[in-house]
Order: sequence, then structure tokens, then C-alpha cells
Amino acid sequence: MRPCSAFSVPLALALVFAIAPAPPGFCRTKLSALPAREATVVRMENPQATLIREERVLTLQQGSNQVDFSWKGVNIDPDSIRLSLDAPTDKARLISLSYPPAENALVWEIWASGAQNVRARISYLLADLDRLVEYKAVAAPDEKSLSLHAYLVVRNFSGEDLPDATVHPGRVPPFGSSLYDGQTEKRMIFSQARVPVDKTWTFDAGELPWDPERVSGNVGVPVSYRIANNAAASLGTFALWQGKARVFSTTSGGEAIFLGEDRLATLPVGEEASLTIGDSRDVVVTQRKMKDESLNIRRNQSGRVVLHDQDVLLAAKVENFKDSAVRLSLIQHVEGDWEMKEASHPHERKDAGTLEFVLDLPAHGTLDWNMRYVQKNIRN
Repeated sequence: MRPCSAFSVPLALALVFAIAPAPPGFCRTKLSALPAREATVVRMENPQATLIREERVLTLQQGSNQVDFSWKGVNIDPDSIRLSLDAPTDKARLISLSYPPAENALVWEIWASGAQNVRARISYLLADLDRLVEYKAVAAPDEKSLSLHAYLVVRNFSGEDLPDATVHPGRVPPFGSSLYDGQTEKRMIFSQARVPVDKTWTFDAGELPWDPERVSGNVGVPVSYRIANNAAASLGTFALWQGKARVFSTTSGGEAIFLGEDRLATLPVGEEASLTIGDSRDVVVTQRKMKDESLNIRRNQSGRVVLHDQDVLLAAKVENFKDSAVRLSLIQHVEGDWEMKEASHPHERKDAGTLEFVLDLPAHGTLDWNMRYVQKNIRN
């Protein structure tokens, strides 16, 4: 037997087999007649890794058979490659696995009781084949509801062609597709009309200036559409994936106007999310600290103040210059251990140090807000 020359397989993924191992000093014998894929499944539930599972029918001879799995120009995690045989162990079974040095390949040794065709299932993690989600939201002219459309975008830059594959994206039913290298496919995965929304202006005291008149340039209050992932909104059957969202409005004449682009975070069932559409200068919030007094002062033996409480009073004037009513979400932040003493409006405690006040202002209306709290055990 003469030494084998290098053999270039035209496919990115090659599954070939030889009847017997090559003698020492000779390379592996590869056959050009490759068994075609019988089925390909692409599992994309995990956005960090894509699992490929393919089925091929192997023609085995009696005794020991070598199955050579090699790849070129394709990024496969070698440790993720698995082989299983659809045959009883007394008919065919995997004996050993080896990795040829300095090659993107591995060799399975399979024992067969006799000449036969065996269905093999091969799975591996393939890089550069991923999916993302995009949303299109179109608000009704009255801005009380919107139509929400979700699109799945599958991108194949793996170097491998996957024709006639069954794609499992997760959370939505699987579908058939041919994913060729370099191809991007976009398809609608759900569409829901008349999703209720609350148009909300949000003033976050931790991010926006308290006195906009003292700031050079205009200060806008962010405006967003709030949606809820629940049955009342005709949603709530599964968590919404994170993804880019483009928001449009519709005029009374049916024309679409682009409002803005935001990123929707993963939205579990029962939770709310906001889609920001821009900033408004028709709503102005001016906030002041009216009181900041130390209480319950504690000193050490040398007379130095080591702990104290702080009595704080905040007040704000909210002005609406619009011809329509607005709903303002006023966000306040308090650090450490604290206690609310009084508040002019109801509030919701979002976490240990974040409060939200929802204020409804009439057209061309003005509202006064305040809250008083005591921060405890402040260390000097």
C-alpha cells in the first residue's frame, strides 16, 4: 500500500468512513462517496450556542469500521461532538474515539456484527449561526393601543450549508428552512393587534437635572409606551425575548410616522416594559430640597460625631404645557436605611431604595408634589 496524498473534501463538514484502520506511517483512507444527511435539526433555544443534530445512514462492514468526521473553515467545538447509533448494541456499537494530531477531525471506531446500514445521529455546537428578535410596534392614532409584531432573524455565517433543516428557536413552534452560509432569514413569529399601552412621561431624579432653568440647552422628559405581558394585553403566553424595537405611530389618515427605536429587555409573563419614543419639552419638572436636617446625633468618647439621622424634605412643581392630559412617572432614590414620614401622593416601592409616584396632570395643568423621609444611621 502506498502512502496517501492529501485529500481535499469539498464539503465544510465531511462524514466519511473506511473499512479498516490504515497501517502505521499511512494517512487515513477517505472515500469521496459521502452519505448524505437524512435530516438536520437546528436548536437555537440558547442564544449563546447553537446545537446541530444531523442524521446519516452509515454502511458498515462486519468487524471494525472507522468513521472520520472532519471540518474545514467551520468553527465547531470538538468537545461537543457526539455520536449515537440507532441499533442494538449486539448489532453495532461505538468502540473508541481518537483525535488525529493537528487536524480538525476525529475518528470513531464502530464495531458491526455484520454488513448493514445503521442510522447515526451526530450532534455538535456550531459557532456563527445565531438568532435575534426584532419588534415593530405601531401605535393607534389615539395612542391607547398598538399592534406588536415580532420577527425572528436567523443569521448563518458559520461556513456550513444546512439545507432542509428543522429550526427550533424556542418559545415558538419549529419551522422548516434551508440555511445556507452567508444567508440571513427573517420571519414573523407572532403578531398581536390592540395591545393596550399607557403613554408615560418619566422623570428620574437620579438622572435628570432638578432645575432645568439652570441648565444650558433644553431638557426633555423621556416619553415611552408601557406594555404588559399578560392576558389582559392579549399576551402572557410566554416571555418575550429581548430585542430591538422600532416604534411607529399612525395618523388619522393611515400614514405611519417613525417615533423612535429602543431595546426591549427580556419580558417575563406578568411583567411590564417601556418602549421609549423620545423626549418631551412640554412637561417640566422642577425639584428642590426644602429641608436637610441632622437628627439623633451620636458621638464617641472624644466627642466626635460618628452616627446621625437625616431629615429630608423634597418638593417638586410639575407643569404640563400640552393640550392634553399626561401621566408622569416620578422616580426618586433614597440610599441606606430610611423611613418615609409623609408623601403628598401614593407611591410604589420598586426596590429597597427606589420609589415611583404616578402623577396625572390635566391639560395645561400644574401639580405640586413633596415627600419627607428620614435616613437612619448615617456614618460620618
